[in-house]
Amino acid sequence: MQDVVQWLKDNGNLKIIDEPLDVELEIPHVAYVEVKTDNSRPILFTNPVNKAKGITYEMPVLMNIFANKDLTEKIFGKHPDTVAEGIDELLKLKPPKGLKAKLAMLPKLFSLKNVFPKRLKFKGECQEIIIPKEEVDLDRLPILKTWEEDGGPFITMGQVYTKSLDGEMQNLGMYRLQQYDKKRLGMHWQIHKDASHFFDQYQKAGKKMPVTVAIGGDPLYIWCGQAPMPHGMFELLLYGFVRNKNAQLVKSITNDIYIPRDVDVVIEGFVDPEVMEIEGPFGDHTGYYTLKEPFPVMDVETITMKKHPVFQATVVGKPPLEDKYMGWATERIFLPMLKPMAPDLIDYNMPENGVFHNLILAKIKTLYKGHAQQIMHAFWGVGQMSFVKHAIFVGEDAPELEESKALAVHILNRLDKCKVLITQGIVDHLDHSSSEQFVGGKLGVDATGDEVENGVETLLSDEVLLEKIQEISSSVVGLKQYMTETKTPICVISVDKQESQLELIHKLKGFEKHIKLLVIVDHANNDLDDAYMLIWRVVNNIDAGRDIILKPFIAIDGTNKSEVDGYEREWPGDTFCTKEVLDRLQEKGLIDIDEAFIKKFGLLPF
Repeated sequence: MQDVVQWLKDNGNLKIIDEPLDVELEIPHVAYVEVKTDNSRPILFTNPVNKAKGITYEMPVLMNIFANKDLTEKIFGKHPDTVAEGIDELLKLKPPKGLKAKLAMLPKLFSLKNVFPKRLKFKGECQEIIIPKEEVDLDRLPILKTWEEDGGPFITMGQVYTKSLDGEMQNLGMYRLQQYDKKRLGMHWQIHKDASHFFDQYQKAGKKMPVTVAIGGDPLYIWCGQAPMPHGMFELLLYGFVRNKNAQLVKSITNDIYIPRDVDVVIEGFVDPEVMEIEGPFGDHTGYYTLKEPFPVMDVETITMKKHPVFQATVVGKPPLEDKYMGWATERIFLPMLKPMAPDLIDYNMPENGVFHNLILAKIKTLYKGHAQQIMHAFWGVGQMSFVKHAIFVGEDAPELEESKALAVHILNRLDKCKVLITQGIVDHLDHSSSEQFVGGKLGVDATGDEVENGVETLLSDEVLLEKIQEISSSVVGLKQYMTETKTPICVISVDKQESQLELIHKLKGFEKHIKLLVIVDHANNDLDDAYMLIWRVVNNIDAGRDIILKPFIAIDGTNKSEVDGYEREWPGDTFCTKEVLDRLQEKGLIDIDEAFIKKFGLLPF
């Protein structure tokens, strides 16, 4: 994949837009709309500009590289399940007995030599142009500002290479990088990540930390950067395993960090452990803004690049986005690595509208009472799985995990509040729903058993049930029931919230003959007919320890929280497109959307 653009023309139905478009909002909005379409394509913007700064950039912007499943599989060169099979074989490898077995193992062992990155002693294509410190100007790069309320432009597909203080470990991570000015970047490595752990080492030693950021090259590099590798393992080992060839690395010009020779742009620098600066806000992959917070700052020493570089970027916000397809590959490939700590795990699925870490579905071979709870705790105690907030487990008789409708029926017919586990644990740095940052509620649902005996005693129509509830509370605006054919119909109500919804749930005592599972959302910006986005909203908005009530029925408060809930942190806003930008792009014929599309994906407030 020496020429990614040409490869995408040949293999990915690349869309090319020659119209001059602004890196602030316009380019990101086009990419954001495109990736939500049924036939999403990668896009090359050949004429990026910055109207506010009066800049016309010399390099194009490439987005939506992981535009769909088919293209993602082509990038890997094989189905992710095939990669997983190879990993599974390695994990089960045993010392051979006898000459014949040893000879049979030789091809596998020989291929492993390609896993390890190879350090070259000469400069790479990424160093054809070297810009010295005194001439460094980040404004030469078409760095995007995605959302109107973003704190500034952000590099969104940066491969951030760091190393431990003793030089024994190297890490590749995918972290957003805010451009502060011509020579400084904010380093948003979250507190639980390896790069942040390395930073702690340098901070304690009082030494500046070298950092090299790469942009572009083989798209597999950026996938490796977000892969949940075990601590201490260099992510580019995965590259070698998937490609069956060594990642070829060259030394950075100003530090000892090695990066792939074929990336397009390289930004080298140092982080002073004594300097922190406010980073954000930023409309993140949760579909919410992450708030302002101090993070380390990278002082850029040099920028190097190819003679004809391409600037790779991604856009994050409300699902679905290209991280849907990157996450799909990750999910498939890492299944064998989960099985050693949960041997009876058959399969798992992390739906993109659960923002991955907010919801996991797992199928297990149930061998004894409490088995599902055992695996729940195993998940919550290992690596990046520890950030999962809500886990639903089904048995081996359940439908395939991606058969969402059939699976929902299966789960709701087995939902028993006696098998609902609510506990506490670590939550992701980006989680906004917990009352305390980094620690929050966890939900585990054991739906592995037989169907429950009783359903709703008296199932009312939506209209009648809404009328009865409105007699109790005038704050209730709308109501829709889902899955009424199951033992546990889902009753979703929308409210104009004035008080804690625990008060409303308490007032509904006596409605248990009509309701078994109640979900409450705000009336604003929620469409009761859009189950996909309702799931996104609820799993983002709840802390299980605070917002799930099991009496008189299971009730989930998915509303935005405030002081009426005893919530004292700042609650972030949704990522919304800018209407004027959408209108302008529509007039130019660069996007084709209607009101239904806008509402379906929550592009604008309603």
